[in-house]
Amino acid sequence: MEMRKVGDAALVSALKTVRIEQEALNILAIALENSALRDAFKLSVAAIAATSGRLIVSGMGKSGIIGRKIAATMTSTGTPSLFIHPGEASHGDLGMITPSDIVLAITWSGETAELGDIIAYCHRFNITLIVATAKANSTAGKAAHICLVLPHVREACPNELAPTSSTTLQAVLGDALAIALIEQRGFSKSDFLSLHPGGQLGAKLVTVEQLMGRGEEVPVVRLGASLMDATFEMSRKRYGSTAVVDAEGNLVGAFTDGDLRRSFATQHLQDPIEAHMTPTPLAVPPTTLSTEALRTMNANAVMVLFVCDGTKLIGVLHVHDLLRAGVV
Repeated sequence: MEMRKVGDAALVSALKTVRIEQEALNILAIALENSALRDAFKLSVAAIAATSGRLIVSGMGKSGIIGRKIAATMTSTGTPSLFIHPGEASHGDLGMITPSDIVLAITWSGETAELGDIIAYCHRFNITLIVATAKANSTAGKAAHICLVLPHVREACPNELAPTSSTTLQAVLGDALAIALIEQRGFSKSDFLSLHPGGQLGAKLVTVEQLMGRGEEVPVVRLGASLMDATFEMSRKRYGSTAVVDAEGNLVGAFTDGDLRRSFATQHLQDPIEAHMTPTPLAVPPTTLSTEALRTMNANAVMVLFVCDGTKLIGVLHVHDLLRAGVV
């Protein structure tokens, strides 16, 4: 019973935390619509998009951890970024910042002493400095070329000490900048794939063309081929199905192992394949995402899809190809 009471209290605390931070995000949304933050945000997006260099992100403590995440998100979505620790910057890493870069400094109080050398360096070499802070009149806020003034919010910490709601706002502001830049640049799924070739993210963005069997791998017979010919072709290949094409190579049907079982009633192995094939089989274009191909297979309870450029047969895809690629 005592353990249950502890669990109930923990849940109450969790819900309170979520609601406090949810309210903080509502306040941020209002600020983006109606305060100086709106114009500063637009200026920041334009400045980052226009730079020929990288976005350099810096911050101390929890702000630094958020800064690393922002830099990672930016880099993976088409905005080359680098996180530089303020302490390391003061001991040589300032040399990593070039005049073509733009700097985003994150400091809730605006009085983070360790950022002083980076701020001075930006002014010395005329490097655009964006500061995200809750205090526009702070040292960092006044030094900024563009100041992203975050609204004052209640921390979820009962002692009002541990950064909670404040770091949530910093992280969400970073996401908002990254997404705005994605949309402004027209960063596409294929662009995303080029930066995420590994893992499930990469697998989900692989196209059918990259996984399909092609050439001699594709089981195929022409209209007029016999039932026996189609059965032999299907047996020689690994797909459990064979495409049927016309003289121009257009897909007109498919003969599957299910069709073969249904044809056992006939003794006419020389029947033309069109008497036993499934007409107008499922087919997808080569640009179809692997995830969409899998949805099509699941929706139609099939394990094989033919791949067509227009109506021309160019490949074949088995669900096992998707499994090997890590799509499932």
